[in-house]
Amino acid sequence: MAAPTARRVMLLARAVALPPRSLAGKRCLLSAAYVDSHKWEAREKEDCHLADLASLMDKTYERKLPVSSLTISRFVDNISSREEIDHAEYYLYKFRHSPNCWYLRDWTIHTWIRQCLKYGAQDKALHTLVNKVQYGIFPNNFTFNLLMDYFIKKENYKDALSVVFEVMMQEAFEAPSTQLLSLYVLYHCLAKKTDFSWEEERNFGASLLLPGLKQKNSVGLSSQLYGYALLGKVELQQGLRAVYHNMPLLWHPGYLDRALQVMEKVVSSPEDGKLCEEALHALDRALEALTAPARGASEGQPQEGQDSRGSEEWVEQLDMEETERCKLPQYRERFKALHSKLQALGKVESESLLTLTTQLVKEQLPTCEAEDIAAYEQMLQQWHLGRVQLIQREQEQRERAKQEHQAWRAAQASA
Repeated sequence: MAAPTARRVMLLARAVALPPRSLAGKRCLLSAAYVDSHKWEAREKEDCHLADLASLMDKTYERKLPVSSLTISRFVDNISSREEIDHAEYYLYKFRHSPNCWYLRDWTIHTWIRQCLKYGAQDKALHTLVNKVQYGIFPNNFTFNLLMDYFIKKENYKDALSVVFEVMMQEAFEAPSTQLLSLYVLYHCLAKKTDFSWEEERNFGASLLLPGLKQKNSVGLSSQLYGYALLGKVELQQGLRAVYHNMPLLWHPGYLDRALQVMEKVVSSPEDGKLCEEALHALDRALEALTAPARGASEGQPQEGQDSRGSEEWVEQLDMEETERCKLPQYRERFKALHSKLQALGKVESESLLTLTTQLVKEQLPTCEAEDIAAYEQMLQQWHLGRVQLIQREQEQRERAKQEHQAWRAAQASA
């Protein structure tokens, strides 16, 4: 009881809001029109005291009753300082672990991220995103883009990469703008670092593959190849389960074969799509690492948490992995032959993937932005209508409860 009381006292003590931190002068990919917050700031909202809302939620939870999605939405809407971000985080967590957890509204999630960025609490935005199961933060593409652009603007590619990995985990690559921003961040990170753990290779592989499948150009094809190469390496070094467990990926073996199929597709295609030498080199490195004698000692070991599976399933997986391992010499020969054909056809791109992706972003992002902004404005209208309906429903329920109470008192009086 002491903690909620202290929280309400601190909220009451906040008389002056801290000014938001300026981000002027920093480079970003998204235009000023895209990240502009005027339309969001101009949204119709109810002015409420956070201390009153906190008291209401604390009393509701104490009575073992669910807090409404409108109440938590009002709380997030009325944040006016960095300190209040911490209080909102607490109530988002409480709401997520309540019976109404499924009803956290999309506009509340968007507002939460906006407020975090407005008051310099990007660490909280990322923390609640990474721990989405605990807080219920599942943003839409527009919100993901704002967060990615913020970190790019700060030249904080480590956190931008964390956002990309979350986009991948949530399979939220529907918007072309999100695909482009994600690929830009990925190749920026890959250009600076080449030594990764197998978990990082898996995350990079999946994050390259999924948007790569949606991009119909040389960057998309190269991203598919790069992604399959990294995932194929993990498949044979750590086991197939390490690839697909808790990941939005196929559990069928043969990721290296799929990488070679991408090369075959480009060789046989009449279109002018090319594969970047950087992606080809990634597959070459993976095949070389897998065929090195030193790798054999650690292969075929069960992964943590696999002991409980049936022995037949485990033996079957080992058989599949051993079959793939036996194909490595064949894969190596196929790679060399296909690489030669690609060079003969002039379908090997010498420019780096970061350079190609940057060019693609400059060419396509303005068009994507216009579509996103139009969709965002429409979404704001839909959110407004949804909120109005919820407020009306809340008022009707209060009136009904009031009438029932009056009827009960009248019955008590007549008795």
